[in-house]
Amino acid sequence: MRASRLLSILILLQLRGRMTAEALAEEFEVSIRTVYRDVDALSAAGVPVYGDRGPGGGFQLLDGYRTRLTGLAADEAEAMFMIGMPGPAAALGLGAAAARAGGKLLAALSPPVGEGAGRIGTRFHLDPVDWYHADEAVPFLPAIARAVLDQQAIEMTYESWSGLRDWRVEPLGLVLKAGAWYLVATARRGVQTFRVSNIRTQQVTEDRFERPADFDLSSWWAASLERFETELRPARASIRLSALGRRRLAELGAYAAEAVAAAGAPDENGWAIVSLPIETADKAALTLLGLGPEVRVIEPVELRDSLRDLAEQVMGMTAT
Repeated sequence: MRASRLLSILILLQLRGRMTAEALAEEFEVSIRTVYRDVDALSAAGVPVYGDRGPGGGFQLLDGYRTRLTGLAADEAEAMFMIGMPGPAAALGLGAAAARAGGKLLAALSPPVGEGAGRIGTRFHLDPVDWYHADEAVPFLPAIARAVLDQQAIEMTYESWSGLRDWRVEPLGLVLKAGAWYLVATARRGVQTFRVSNIRTQQVTEDRFERPADFDLSSWWAASLERFETELRPARASIRLSALGRRRLAELGAYAAEAVAAAGAPDENGWAIVSLPIETADKAALTLLGLGPEVRVIEPVELRDSLRDLAEQVMGMTAT
């Protein structure tokens, strides 16, 4: 542990130039006295680190000194692919490890290359949560992530639309989509998806399992999404939309945006025919009602009737 901290102090001084004992103590969650002992140990090992007292003081390396030693720890190597995604890394319990790994990688680069790479992290930021939404509470996520990496079975209580059920699953991977975490695991009916925020209790067991050699998380997730979209909206509606109506519809989701993009050429008044995937006529009517006078339903007739009935109900409410 101390050897890793000494290396991390060396890397930080190389990257940041000068740091106070207080800042180093806060960074590594140790006492200031421990920081002084660590700096003495680095000096004794031949590292040219020196300190200045008073305002503006701190520790720094002799000008021009650089180390090529990265010394990635096990957790830092695991966190390599989370560098640049501080939010998801922290949720997985890998935030500190990802930050340390990133620092060690930058330290291993030549100054011009390192400066260019460092700018990426300071000038681009990934925020996976959509507007007007908050991060979901996922207190079990770090433990589940560890089980995924160690290939250990999980016993959990999961709440779905049908109620609470106990499950024993073999976790294959985690997916972050639109701010929500999903667990992909082998369960009773083969590989299934579970929303992590719906897990009410969980216990990582000592039982290990063999991960299927041919399972690819990215490919499985893409196929699962396509299958879900097809099953969720098996029918189609033909509707006419004004330019404003098409813009409003496209904002309702990827499926709607794709339908708008595939629309035919607008007529002389700017209206175009859109083939929209729908679940049922009643649910589609609720969606289209928000478009107001910018939509005309061509077919199915059931959708046209449902939309008319909803509009009449709204008019009746406003008239009283």
